[in-house]
Amino acid sequence: MTRQIIHIDLDAFFVSVEELLDPSLRGKPVLVGGDPQGHGVVSSASYAARQFGVRSAMPMREALRRCPQAIVLRGRHRTYGEYSRRVMRLLAEYAPLVEPISIDEAFLDVTGCEPLFGPAETIARTIQQRVQDEIGLPCSLGVATNKLVAKIATEVGKPQGLVVVPPGQEAAFLAPLPSERLWGVGPKTAARLHELGVHTIGQLAALPLDQLQAEFGILGAELHRRAQGLDDSPVSPGGEPKSIGQEHTFGQDTADVPTVERRLLALSDQVAAELRRVGYQARTITLKLRYEGYTTLTRAATLPTPTDLEKTIYETALALLRKEWRGQRKVRLIGVRGSNLMRQASYQLGLFEVGDERRSRLSRAVDEIRARYGEEAIVRASLLRKNLTGLQDLSGLDE
Repeated sequence: MTRQIIHIDLDAFFVSVEELLDPSLRGKPVLVGGDPQGHGVVSSASYAARQFGVRSAMPMREALRRCPQAIVLRGRHRTYGEYSRRVMRLLAEYAPLVEPISIDEAFLDVTGCEPLFGPAETIARTIQQRVQDEIGLPCSLGVATNKLVAKIATEVGKPQGLVVVPPGQEAAFLAPLPSERLWGVGPKTAARLHELGVHTIGQLAALPLDQLQAEFGILGAELHRRAQGLDDSPVSPGGEPKSIGQEHTFGQDTADVPTVERRLLALSDQVAAELRRVGYQARTITLKLRYEGYTTLTRAATLPTPTDLEKTIYETALALLRKEWRGQRKVRLIGVRGSNLMRQASYQLGLFEVGDERRSRLSRAVDEIRARYGEEAIVRASLLRKNLTGLQDLSGLDE
């Protein structure tokens, strides 16, 4: 049976969510990313901004130099995560194998699903329409017999496109495209290919295998296969998570203790919520600190019992932070990670503290409200304070 693979990419995902929440942004040059006065980069750019040469991963300062009229938003990543999960749940209705490869991209293997939902192209069109109608987000899709060609088909059709590559037409579809579109062709490889007179995937496919191997070693054999449109890699949903974490890069390096501790609280809250969502508890909590100059350290603590409570995660991470740092150096990045995961245990009197049982019920109630009304529906008062001075200010964290 010929494989049928669909690749989906949510168009300008972060910006699209912002436009959904604030329709006045539509059609305007919008950038989601970090502080232009610091080390911020562009996470997502609207297509109106891209007309000025702005792209993802570009320093925000450079993006604003090219497009000074752009609207800059710092982003709300918990909200983006919830929209991503809604899309992934929808995809799971159409295929037993769904492989998310980022927050806004996924592969589906719909081989054998035709009796249920129709041909792969029909499934792709249905998904595209439902994502737009039910979730409100634009997306592009590619359909092919393998992951490589399906992903490139999506890129060719963006934005809001649907490109289908029929079986047997993979090499012909790829041939006129720039060689840089092929997986494994980075700037250095592309430069060497250009020196060899290779500018398209078709020209690359025409090179003898032994010449490619002499030039690029093992990669040469892979490039030869990929240029022919061959890719046997499976759609792999993946196994159980090894860890769950969150990081934050400050727009400007900071030595302000309240600012760093307030961010640590927000990250702990996010990690706890994600642990509960996927049904795990963490036994080990790890703190990550990156100072100015990119010196990075990690410190970990193992708990007597696993947890999915933000209060426990925060207090553990805060103790690690205060042991290593009290404002003596400027901090560029801070992160919290829960690992040594195990499936959630039921909170039972006599096994867990009564307070933990109450906090668990409260946290899950907050999760339900946020899932229904959005991540901004409930925000901790302590995260709104401008002067967070320490743990004593958070004594009502779970109240």
